[in-house]
Amino acid sequence: MTRSETSSEETAQTDNGPGLAHSLRRRHMALIAIGGSVGAGLFIGSGAVIQTAGPAAVLSYTLAGALVFLTLRALGEMVVSVPAGGSFSDYARLAFGPRAGFTIGWVYWWMYAVLVAAESVAGAAILSQWVQVPGWALALIVLLAMTAANLISVRVFAETESLFSLVKVATIVAFLLVGGLYAFGLWSGSEGATVTNLWELGGFAPNGWVAVLGATVVVLFAFGGVEIITIAAGESAEPERGVASAITNVLWRIGLFYVASIVVVVMVVPWNSTDLDRSPFVVVMETVGIPGAALIMEIVVLIAVLSVLNAAMYTSSRMLFMLTRQGDAPRLLRGANRRGVPVRAILLGTVVGYAAVVADYLAPGRVFPFLVASIGAILLVLFLTICASQLVVGARVRRNAPERLTLRMWGFPYLTWATLVGLVAIFLAMATLPEHRQALWATVAAVVVALLAYEVRRLFGSTEPSRRVLGVGGRATPEELDRVAGTGTGRVRDGEARGEDLSPR
Repeated sequence: MTRSETSSEETAQTDNGPGLAHSLRRRHMALIAIGGSVGAGLFIGSGAVIQTAGPAAVLSYTLAGALVFLTLRALGEMVVSVPAGGSFSDYARLAFGPRAGFTIGWVYWWMYAVLVAAESVAGAAILSQWVQVPGWALALIVLLAMTAANLISVRVFAETESLFSLVKVATIVAFLLVGGLYAFGLWSGSEGATVTNLWELGGFAPNGWVAVLGATVVVLFAFGGVEIITIAAGESAEPERGVASAITNVLWRIGLFYVASIVVVVMVVPWNSTDLDRSPFVVVMETVGIPGAALIMEIVVLIAVLSVLNAAMYTSSRMLFMLTRQGDAPRLLRGANRRGVPVRAILLGTVVGYAAVVADYLAPGRVFPFLVASIGAILLVLFLTICASQLVVGARVRRNAPERLTLRMWGFPYLTWATLVGLVAIFLAMATLPEHRQALWATVAAVVVALLAYEVRRLFGSTEPSRRVLGVGGRATPEELDRVAGTGTGRVRDGEARGEDLSPR
């Protein structure tokens, strides 16, 4: 190990002991960005989107991908110019005050805590096809294995996630190559080009353009996880360069992994095929004649599920760790060990998972749909908050410290406003589409609970809610960040500027 690598694995020290480690490299950041956003939603869920929108599902993925990419670009500008320790929770705090930071932080934590549980159950469902073990026991094994990987060190998490991501990338590249050759009649044994599936069988948008927009609502949530890269920036040895590079590369990843994959599917398989109820990737491979296609894709889907579970456990623990530093969560959850791992935050993030194991034992097959529905449209609320925060924070940085804008949101503020309008349109569409109303109301309920919790924290907490954001050791202090992007009126609590732990005891 080189000297630079050794130093990068050191933990950030605070007055209260070790903080998070800074051992992530740029290659980890790039692969984490892939791992968080490419999951079972692409490998399995894309079939329902294609049946809804027809070949025009390509446009649904393109539109949703554009909204996600622009949201991430807005977030990236804030991460690079205002390197706050609490990521988008701190940017909401800067823009709209401590209530907003508290609320989005806890709602985001809840989303990923539930995902830990949901992906454990989903992984167990796949494994149960291969081994004769009760689903609840398999879910427990999966959950314990991923917990162990996260507890060892952030480097183990990063290497595990990188490996999972490489498998998914290799699978998609092979799929695009084989499927593309078959679609154009260049694959050995093919009966000619099938590219005409794009416009035959009722046209490119056989169910109308309203259906295409409706499918966009579903597709948006398949991109969940791209924002994890900004959480991981806090443990990177070179955060600004890593985030800037990862965000810049997201565009071609979205184009390659999502849009191009859907193009191949709708060229090879008729959009109205009932086989698409299964994984579209399996159907394409079987159509081409790849032996063992179903088993291969089941393994890849399992890896995708484990990847999302791994990333969800990491993300929920880091957000909770940040909330404790702000005083918005009990101090007993604050601890990080000598390797920079927030052990207690990780373990709390698995509590919902263990509850799901018990529920799966009591009511097999009913847990996963309930968990997925319970987190509803939280991702949409997150994206709305990011864009709204960037409108405020971006304007302040341009006024107070324009030299810090090394990664800019294009066309500010107009493109940010356009993205915000698009996200609001998705929100309104969910309210009007019966199949999405339950998810929307579940999200509204989660936000209301978080707002009520803030009032309890404000009235009975041992410290006042702070408008100041978390500094990042060696890069920025709370005062500097407030000068650059804050109102300049937030009072620094005693010890806050030194990075001390101010969480309630």
